[in-house]
Amino acid sequence: MIVHMLISDGGSLSLAQLPESLQELLTRELGAIRLVDRDTVSAVADEFANELDAVGMSAPGTHDGAILSLADHLSPRLASRLRAQTALVRNGDYWPTIVELPVEKLIAIMANESIEVSAIALSKLPIAKASEVLQKTQGERARRITYAMSHTGDVSPDAVRRIGAALAQDYGTAAEVAFDKAPVSRLGAILNSTVTDTREDVLEGLDERDPEFANNVRKAIFTFKDITTRVKPTDVPNCIRAVDNDVLTKAIASALKADEATNAAAEYILANISQRMAEQIREDAAEMGKIKKADAEAAMGEITKAIREMAETGMITYMEPDEEDEVE
Repeated sequence: MIVHMLISDGGSLSLAQLPESLQELLTRELGAIRLVDRDTVSAVADEFANELDAVGMSAPGTHDGAILSLADHLSPRLASRLRAQTALVRNGDYWPTIVELPVEKLIAIMANESIEVSAIALSKLPIAKASEVLQKTQGERARRITYAMSHTGDVSPDAVRRIGAALAQDYGTAAEVAFDKAPVSRLGAILNSTVTDTREDVLEGLDERDPEFANNVRKAIFTFKDITTRVKPTDVPNCIRAVDNDVLTKAIASALKADEATNAAAEYILANISQRMAEQIREDAAEMGKIKKADAEAAMGEITKAIREMAETGMITYMEPDEEDEVE
């Protein structure tokens, strides 16, 4: 009666937030009411008003509501995890989260969950996506799931909702990770800052244990020798602009006397800056005496550091090694 009175007066009720079973019960009860005398209506309204007056506090009443209320007062890590849980449900429905999962995760559901749960999940997917998932599910299991779909018609809406909630919790949240970067990126960043001998020794060891990982780490590393194949000619002037002139000259002087790859990197830099500046650097480099290995590596490290910082901020983009021949 209270619901009907509120609706009749133009009130807007968020009944969709109630469990579907309770919404259904409310609909049946309202449908059973016909004529009600004025005294009964007044008595019910008075009783309801008295109950409202007696309320001393109103709490969220749901797990999701509690998360929203407490999120700003919890530790950042826990708050982030709880917010992610809240994001799984939309207007009381968890299935949109499942539907939007990548095919690989949906295939994992088909492989790991019971046949009955898999059949319900497959039934909730759009036709095209369900077809793709089914094609990539192992043959015998796919046949059992499709057969189980014939029995899903008797499953209650509340059961489907609970299944959706469980699947969203298990498959819809990203796993917590201790590091914000992949192992390749982390090791690459460390080796970028080590001396050449240490870096090469580590990479040789990785080659013996895990060649694929070692190859990926090499791609993540940017050293002075990589300038020739990774930096576009048009980006060279901008890359060295932030490097002190004395440091730049020392790096070029030592690189010109080093191995072939390091020498090529120095020549590449000189070839892609103004001719006047290149000649001045060559003259100053020729006048330099013997440079200690540690000082030479530190100077070249300043150049590669400047280049890496520009790449990380998006000011330049590395070339892939096989793009070298395409640059004019």
